[in-house]
Amino acid sequence: VQLVESGGGLVQPGGSLRLSCAASGLTFTSYDMSWHRQAPGKERELVASIASAGGSRNYADSVKGRFTISRDNANTVYLQMNRLKPEDTAVYYCSVYRWGRRYWGQGTQVTVSS
Repeated sequence: VQLVESGGGLVQPGGSLRLSCAASGLTFTSYDMSWHRQAPGKERELVASIASAGGSRNYADSVKGRFTISRDNANTVYLQMNRLKPEDTAVYYCSVYRWGRRYWGQGTQVTVSS
């Protein structure tokens, strides 16, 4: 399994970014996918998840109404982030749990600062 994130960067407060995660090595449509983040000095936390069929989505309270997770049929999962805040600054990771093991991408840095 390989997960490759992209789309991070530096953005001003109130701005938007769209993260992408390209998955390979698995039957993508069979697995729930998720985005997590880890800020300096903090534990990694779940940001959003989406069911294998794409219907059920869950969000951390801190991002509800601002972030949207989605997926397509081309083995990619997205995280649209709007109205970004400085506290959203973190490394964002794509993840999948498969056959008793959690897989992670390499992460993409998101920095929200003026």
